[in-house]
Amino acid sequence: MKKRITGRVFKYGDDVNTDVIFPGKYTYTISDPEEMGPHAMEDLDPEFAKSVKPGDFIVAGKNFGCGSSREQAAVCLVALGLGGVIARSFGRIYFRNALNQGLLAAECPEAVDALENGDEVTLDLERGEIVTPRGVFGFPPPPAEVMHIIEAGGLVPFVKSRLGIS
Repeated sequence: MKKRITGRVFKYGDDVNTDVIFPGKYTYTISDPEEMGPHAMEDLDPEFAKSVKPGDFIVAGKNFGCGSSREQAAVCLVALGLGGVIARSFGRIYFRNALNQGLLAAECPEAVDALENGDEVTLDLERGEIVTPRGVFGFPPPPAEVMHIIEAGGLVPFVKSRLGIS
């Protein structure tokens, strides 16, 4: 994973739940991550999956990823190449699922307040900074152990690489 990620902002509000991130109607009908990506956020923002580019960010309010514990809500965003999610706060289970799938999840309420839809933002993981058009905001960067999981593409690939399993 790059130590600096730059992309556009797709901004949403509070309590974006897992059924909105990956619509529940597909939970048992789509299992291929590449097929999941085009349905990401479709009930909230039908243009999201068509517009997002690798490295772009979702910026959201409090409790992003609340709701059920389905992994698909993180998998579909990884499939699109999302640079990460910057939020005021995350649903507890979603936060862990994001890391397990290799999706960066950063909490920074000040950056959320400063960013607007369409802004360009840079997340500097080494410095723990989010650079926005309206200022630079600090955030707690992921610990080295978590960065290794994200860099490996998630927990399963990380463990397999440590055990020498292909």
